[in-house]
Amino acid sequence: MTKDIVYDVAIIGAGTMGMAAGAFLAQQDAKTLLIDAFDPPHIKGSHHGDTRLIRHAYGEGHQYVTLVKRAQQLWEELEKQTGYKIFEKTGILGFGPGDSTFLAETMVSAKKYDLPLEILNSAEIKERWPGFSVPDDFIGCFESQSGIIYSENAIRAYKETAIKNGATLVTNTAVQHIDANDEYGVKIITEHTAFYAKKVIVTAGAWAAKLLPDLDLPIQPTRKTVGWFESPAELYNAAHFPSFYVEDHGKKYYGFPDLNGDGLKIGRSDGGHAIDPNMQTQNFGHYETDEGELRTALETYMPHANGKLNQGKTCLYTISSDNNFIIDFHPDNNRVIFACGFSGHGFKFGSVMGEVLSQMAVAGQSQYDISIFSLERFRTK
Repeated sequence: MTKDIVYDVAIIGAGTMGMAAGAFLAQQDAKTLLIDAFDPPHIKGSHHGDTRLIRHAYGEGHQYVTLVKRAQQLWEELEKQTGYKIFEKTGILGFGPGDSTFLAETMVSAKKYDLPLEILNSAEIKERWPGFSVPDDFIGCFESQSGIIYSENAIRAYKETAIKNGATLVTNTAVQHIDANDEYGVKIITEHTAFYAKKVIVTAGAWAAKLLPDLDLPIQPTRKTVGWFESPAELYNAAHFPSFYVEDHGKKYYGFPDLNGDGLKIGRSDGGHAIDPNMQTQNFGHYETDEGELRTALETYMPHANGKLNQGKTCLYTISSDNNFIIDFHPDNNRVIFACGFSGHGFKFGSVMGEVLSQMAVAGQSQYDISIFSLERFRTK
């Protein structure tokens, strides 16, 4: 590639957010380049493992609700446009102690945005879904309209859309350096060549801090685990059991019903091991806690699903210091846009983040209020 070919926008990291942004840009006839160190969908990032939750009444903060509602709309549109199965409405039950701040914020979100949310006590939860074992002092929040995003299908669908609309995808190519002050725009240097673009979007997940070292991004790549456990279908398949999350005095678990005979899927969203992303491998079982902490949750909350481990996987979270996203222009060069720190709850927003980032690249701002995600919030503390 020579400087004679200058892209309108280059996207570094063609995973969840990057591939979506590439699709939106290509559909607007922007000359778009997508570069990824691997070949999405892949097992090195934060999108693999088949499924992700999409919740609307948002315990992480009601400020997210407008974005997640738009994300839901865009996922459903993507499914219709491409034929990939993207969304499945399983309903989501969240439960925890009656004084849970997470559940309290979930209820605030539902009330503020008029979202359907059913509040249940422990006895009501167990009567409706006998697969759960819920302490007497717990309450539940059930969202009937929420459910599952098939994460790898979502990546494939946006990948197909981007390429069909003229985007260039370069895979298995790691970016080594970004020079945003090159005379031709932004120079993107890889091992064997350089690419040029008028603007660049960095959506490199756990590698964002390595690519933007001058920003001192407050993010920590973290190794997480998830397992699929043999479980009786009459209790735990999707016809009888919802997707779920558990918030119990700081410990947070999430999971999915048995969708296709692989077993009930469960993971833990807090904890994990800090890691250099270059060292991430599929080594589930390396730590006793990989399986042990998942079984502890099953024994406590879903004892009939505590069967044989059918499969275990690891993935990367990139956690910001306040667990909120970081989306902004580079403070010294507005040719560079970055989005990172999605902190284990970002995938559901992938569709709308693609729209947001494409707007930032083309129009210089997004139509959505993303001020809470500004990098500046860390600079003023």
